Amino acid sequence: MKRRDQRGFTLVEIMIVVAIIALLAAIAIPNLLRAKVSSNEALAQSTLRTLSTSAETFATANNGNYPAAVANLTGATPPYINADYCTLGTAGYGYTCTWAAGGYTLVATPLTSGQTGTRIFTMTTGSILTAAAAP
Repeated sequence: MKRRDQRGFTLVEIMIVVAIIALLAAIAIPNLLRAKVSSNEALAQSTLRTLSTSAETFATANNGNYPAAVANLTGATPPYINADYCTLGTAGYGYTCTWAAGGYTLVATPLTSGQTGTRIFTMTTGSILTAAAAP
């Protein structure tokens, strides 16, 4: 038996609430994904700056000779950097490091273009940072 004083939501009211939540999610999710890509790109630039600063510091301490490998930076006492970013990668970016006595070239490439990053960053001797669109 139904009582007349029972209260609750009708199916239409529940469907309206679900539709509003779906609309808000449709607006918020793309913004969150853009923020994630933006933060990945900022971290990639920061990592390149860290590698570049450590290489420049190494060159200053070694009569202008740049490190021949990242091991020269991580294996020094005290180390110039704590991790080998050239093989590890971070936050959706992979790194390619080319070392020579006369300089270096560091490249950060998104692991999944468009999802983890939209630009490729290159840092060359003298801490010169350039960016190009990822294919």
